Amino acid sequence: MEPRGYRMVVSTELSYVKACDIAERQLLDWIRGKGYDPSGLDEGRTEIAPHATLDRDSEGGRKGAYSRWRMRETPSATTGTWQSTLIVRSGLEEDAGRTWVQVDIEHQPAREGVFPKRANTPNIVRTLLDALEARDALADVASAPVFIEVDDVNDAIEELCDADRRLPVVVATVPYGKDPDDWCRSVVDPLFRNLHGLAVLYVLTPEAQAAFNSALEYHPVFGGGVRTYLPELDPAWKPDAQRHPVMSRRTIEADPRRAASVLATFPQRLSSRQPLPAALLSIPRQRTRPRSTADGTDVAQLRSDNTALTSLLGEAERAESMRVDEINDLYGELATADQAIDELRGENEELYDRFQESQRLIRFLRDQLQEAGQFALAHAPAVADIVYPETFSELLDRLTELSCLSFTGNPKTTRSLDSQSVDNWLHVAWDGLLALDHYARSAADGASSGDFLSWCKSDASSAFPFPTAKVAMRESDSVARKAKLRNARMLPVPEAVASDGRVFMQAHLKIGGGNTIAPRLHFYDDCPRSGRVYVGYLGPHLRNTLT
Repeated sequence: MEPRGYRMVVSTELSYVKACDIAERQLLDWIRGKGYDPSGLDEGRTEIAPHATLDRDSEGGRKGAYSRWRMRETPSATTGTWQSTLIVRSGLEEDAGRTWVQVDIEHQPAREGVFPKRANTPNIVRTLLDALEARDALADVASAPVFIEVDDVNDAIEELCDADRRLPVVVATVPYGKDPDDWCRSVVDPLFRNLHGLAVLYVLTPEAQAAFNSALEYHPVFGGGVRTYLPELDPAWKPDAQRHPVMSRRTIEADPRRAASVLATFPQRLSSRQPLPAALLSIPRQRTRPRSTADGTDVAQLRSDNTALTSLLGEAERAESMRVDEINDLYGELATADQAIDELRGENEELYDRFQESQRLIRFLRDQLQEAGQFALAHAPAVADIVYPETFSELLDRLTELSCLSFTGNPKTTRSLDSQSVDNWLHVAWDGLLALDHYARSAADGASSGDFLSWCKSDASSAFPFPTAKVAMRESDSVARKAKLRNARMLPVPEAVASDGRVFMQAHLKIGGGNTIAPRLHFYDDCPRSGRVYVGYLGPHLRNTLT
């Protein structure tokens, strides 16, 4: 079942108290705009209209604080209930001063078996985004699309490749000969009307288009089209382009309203399926309590409490029914995904068998060339024969083959990946180690003057290439500033390199992603002094601001 609800999860650098104050003022203005009376708002349930209630609860303590407002509107017995929830949550210790804001809108049908109505972006979202200066990792989440100029392209690419981003980035382009402001006002704004709070919205100016598409060779967008860049973008891997859907100008102009609805499908699905940040997950389930009535007699109070509790019980039953339906749908999606994984694994094994057969053919042809006396051609270094280790334990044993690398990490941590390894982690790790070793050799010979990332971008890496999108030469500012996160990356090196035997190894290779392991290889480039690269860690992703 496609998601029908709306969910926004963003952060702000404002303090929890400031964010709560802004959020509550925006909420009250939104409620008044609906014609309701929010006066007398307090903890518990407040009747703001004959068919609408507002529940509020909050808590503060050593584990942080939160404030939550939930409005329920039931216009009639047949229309069902619209439930709107706003949460402001102080970040956990690893959130580096971040305050989280969540908005949920969902429809609860009046009868079982009735399909919920789809929730559109509520007006309060647009005012909250601007008032709170909302962010998603490196990007600002604004209430209107922002133009990407030529000078902004590098920053935009960094945002797209940021491993910490949760939201998709939707990039629109301007057709040749069209005025960017006119095109944005007449086409892009209506097209993006359902995306506020669900995605980071950009418009690429014609002048910036060439630089942008050059940086994203396999993921371009142009000609008045729109592309949705999902998280975990890998610009150096051509097959990854299939994950990021493109909408052409022809599709947009043929039916603008339908195009806007289709464009919002991916971000809406991602928002409903993506796990919440740890700070929001730790908020307890809302337990609504009725408030005392003005009539103080015992009988009247009991009747009022009974009516309120009966209503709350009905709400809980309907909510439970919806959660059961969602769980059943997720089980169905999981079964489909498992089947697809099995099919892909079979295809991968078939492709690997073909690769092995091609390797045997290459060796046969090489032998034939040697017998014919073509020794130079037989051993031409254009393509390197790589024999990959079969386990991470074997990988550690074979590190002696890499004369310019020194492994200073914990072998036990690396070997633990054998029980969790999936997909091509071993191949990526070995490719990364080979590339680092040959980079160090190149640097020692004076053939390379830049860092490892620069070497990967140059022709010098052609024999042992490694995707630049999987190379990060530094950690985010939040990781570097946070003592606990920084200390986890203070990794061992010989005392000849650092007197205390440890250095901050922020440079790392992204060995894998897509699950909770997401292995990383952290290294320290000491080529300018010793001509060596020290690998201080190969294992599961170290803690960051989102884990």
